[in-house]
Amino acid sequence: MTLGCKVNQYESTAIAEEFEKHGFTIGKFSEKCGVYIINSCTVTAESDRKTRQMIRRAARHNPEAYVLVTGCYAQLNAGKAAGIDGVDFICGNSSKTRLVDAALGLIASGEKNHAAAIMVDDIMRAPFEPMTIHSSERTRAYVKIEDGCDNHCTYCIVPFARGKVRSKSPDDVISEVMGLVRSGYREVVLTGIETASYGKDFDDGYRLIDLLEEVDKIEGLERIRLGSLDPSILKPEFVDRVAKLSHFAPHFHISMQAACDSVLNAMKRKYNVAMAQEYIAYIREKIPTVTFASDFIVGFPNETDAQFKETVAFVRRVGFTHLHIFPYSKRSGTVAAEMDGQVPDDVKSARLGRLDAAQRECIYAMAEGYIGQQKEVLFELCEDGRAIGHTPEFLEVAVITNDDLHNEVRTVKLNGFDGNVFTGFIV
Repeated sequence: MTLGCKVNQYESTAIAEEFEKHGFTIGKFSEKCGVYIINSCTVTAESDRKTRQMIRRAARHNPEAYVLVTGCYAQLNAGKAAGIDGVDFICGNSSKTRLVDAALGLIASGEKNHAAAIMVDDIMRAPFEPMTIHSSERTRAYVKIEDGCDNHCTYCIVPFARGKVRSKSPDDVISEVMGLVRSGYREVVLTGIETASYGKDFDDGYRLIDLLEEVDKIEGLERIRLGSLDPSILKPEFVDRVAKLSHFAPHFHISMQAACDSVLNAMKRKYNVAMAQEYIAYIREKIPTVTFASDFIVGFPNETDAQFKETVAFVRRVGFTHLHIFPYSKRSGTVAAEMDGQVPDDVKSARLGRLDAAQRECIYAMAEGYIGQQKEVLFELCEDGRAIGHTPEFLEVAVITNDDLHNEVRTVKLNGFDGNVFTGFIV
């Protein structure tokens, strides 16, 4: 069971491949299994709750099964995880490759642990844990190129769970992507905990754009995407080089979090609204077909309604195609958790609804411009007489067909939009 971000999804795939190498068959979490792995998240209080729920659910599926817990919740809350009935083994974010050996040891013993074994290292001293995937359940493959974050935004617990920035070597990234392309993948997403910081720990000045230019040369690769980016990386010199790439999909997921300078300052973000607006305008000039998605936190401590309205106005100006909106979640150990002016939950909920409504207005307005256009769609899911995929701009498109178009690219003329998915027909 994987909870949380794309990095966790990647790591779960790598873990599953290791288990398969040792003769295990990978089942569904809902099935009765002999071993359950919960790759946990702790970014919000809701993430913590879901993690604990999944641990208990695994024990209910099969009380005799071995239950192993890893990930961010395990890194920061090993004692709490160990206190849940049925847990046998806990490891943090620097030792996920130990899971196979731990499972084999438990099976060899023939007994569940009366007290969960805990292997959680000092994440601040951890090196980059080598992992590679050779396949993926999805049409696009996520490739983890970086771990950790040095930003220490006042609301975020992730740097304490993931440690400092560590980057995968360029040679290893290139080799992994080449292997995935040979396995039939047409699209890869380069992702990390703080993707924009890739190479920060290198001494030679090699950075994310250098890696992108090398990946772009891989024969057979059709689309390159990036994970969520801090807006501060989107300087003109970065964008100029991205615009020259042959296979870069024109879509950026930028991690804004707020669009009011005073709130951004309180969050200790590295940019302001004018800078983000300027960078977005420049990207649109250089890559005219580009689309943008973003993350926003509503109800940060001391956020006033007037400040929140600045964020709403920014969302309307930019016209994001997708938003991930989160109510601020107090995380023990962060600066924001100790701030005065905590916003009531009902106010957070109302603001979330208002921002979502503004976003939906933007989506419908944006959709009108796409109706009638022809787009190249890489299909990912084919079932019940429909094929669903995405355009390079990350617009989701569905067509009616009984053909198996999985991992195929087809030209589709868009003729409708239901609020979430475009409809069309294959040209």
